[in-house]
Amino acid sequence: MSTTPADSPAEGPGQPSTGWVDEIHEGVRYGLEAKVVLERQSAFQRICVIDSQRYGKGLLLDGCWMTAEHQERHYHESLVHPALCGAERIERVLVIGGGDGGTARECLRHAGVARLDMVEIDGLVVELCREHLPSMGGSAWSDPRFHLTIGDGIAWVAAAATASYDVVIVDGSDPAGPAAGLFNRVFFEHCRRLLRPGGVFATQSESPEAFRSVHLETVRLLRQVFGHADPLYGWVPMYPSGWWSWTFAATDGPRYRHPDPERAAAVAPACQIWSPRWQGGAFEAVPAAIERELDG
Repeated sequence: MSTTPADSPAEGPGQPSTGWVDEIHEGVRYGLEAKVVLERQSAFQRICVIDSQRYGKGLLLDGCWMTAEHQERHYHESLVHPALCGAERIERVLVIGGGDGGTARECLRHAGVARLDMVEIDGLVVELCREHLPSMGGSAWSDPRFHLTIGDGIAWVAAAATASYDVVIVDGSDPAGPAAGLFNRVFFEHCRRLLRPGGVFATQSESPEAFRSVHLETVRLLRQVFGHADPLYGWVPMYPSGWWSWTFAATDGPRYRHPDPERAAAVAPACQIWSPRWQGGAFEAVPAAIERELDG
């Protein structure tokens, strides 16, 4: 991440000028005009909270955009509802990561969820998001169905009982630092073991443009481990290239493609992005070159 001054004047007496906050990769940078509210170093990563006119308050981890108030639904609704509307049952849900609370909030829109376990490695992320981005988690933090563990999600999955969850969702950051182990075969095999019959696994699977090789390898691995896995393509405006993907997997067929009508009807009115119609198109929006590489 870098910050650079902008040409805009200070916003008032004694107020600092707004600058540009950038996520930088080789040969390219993705920026937002914003003020840095705070920066803290946790035991795992550098945490930055920003405030922007365009997207409101947002979060970066180790210089990479994670979320922002006014566009987070693109990410969270796309990750959650195909899984929660596609699984046979949804009584028990596990979320790995998700420290901003948005994934938990969307899961708990479903009345059929009896218990949601969320395992987040960095307690400081949770603390700062609850303080500075309270709308992200909303009422999830106080929902009696919600159970938060601060700890290593990879170790949690390895130790959890077989067939203990109906849905497993991985809401991790990019495959580096504490999230590196969320993208390998051993972890995916443990997630498959945790699922009950009729269960669905979901994970963010990077940008098919900005991080093409990681995206392709993630989808291929999930197909090998689960038997059925498909990427869903959408957009997250502040992410590298703006074009993002989420991949869903199951052992008994692509049930994540077929939303339960009753569950879908119950949650769709509260959604800004997701609907059964949108989901259908997003699963079909596979570019020809990527389809050839995945099938080759």
